Amino acid sequence: MSNTERHRVIAQAVGESGSATVQELAALTGASEMTIRRDLDTLAAQGVLERVRGGARTLLLRGEEPPFALRAHEAVDAKRRIAAEVSALIADGETVLLDSGTTCLEVARLLRGRQVTVMPLSLQAIHVLGDSPATTTLMVPGGRPRAAEGALTGPLTLASLAALRFDTAVVGCCGLSAAEGLTAYDLDDAAVKKAGIASARRTIVVADGSKLGRTAYAHVGPVTLLHTLVTDTTAPTDEVTALESGGTVVKTA
Repeated sequence: MSNTERHRVIAQAVGESGSATVQELAALTGASEMTIRRDLDTLAAQGVLERVRGGARTLLLRGEEPPFALRAHEAVDAKRRIAAEVSALIADGETVLLDSGTTCLEVARLLRGRQVTVMPLSLQAIHVLGDSPATTTLMVPGGRPRAAEGALTGPLTLASLAALRFDTAVVGCCGLSAAEGLTAYDLDDAAVKKAGIASARRTIVVADGSKLGRTAYAHVGPVTLLHTLVTDTTAPTDEVTALESGGTVVKTA
């Protein structure tokens, strides 16, 4: 098991149970207790979990947005498949607005070197695209990065979006349902997503199956604003059917 995979397993185990001992995690991963202790120190430094005597416990409260460092370890394969499907939907020559979030970061990695113009809305994606070959044109918006998230928000970000028009907006979400529409945990983030959708000819929403049927408290807009949803095979069938009935094209990666 690689370090990345082991970190993902540890983060998931602690998140699901609320806490775990070093011995339990060693048995789960097959790693030594010394290795697990080092892993827990690393994950604690990233804000994924809290280190306690003999093990670790979750930092996440019910209804709270999971930290970026934790989400980066979740559903990695699904996010990469979703990103590949999104990349295939984007043609050379397009102007692309790329939202923040871990799935959109995977899209950024695939757009690097493509003959497209991209404006990312996160520091992480800007970093990925910062040394792209000349075929890729990088546009950097203004804005204030949200702590630990790297997502750009605020008046300068909104002004950047208002000044431009995009062929495609690739938008992440915290929750998506046919009844409640697209939602986010953060009000400023919701405002940026709404402005991004308004500035684009079409909107592609990226969301692994865990996001469907969920609702966060900051409303972005109804599903009628969306053109395409790219999700994975864990998406609830009833939600997929309801979204398709409302006119959203759903692609499963």
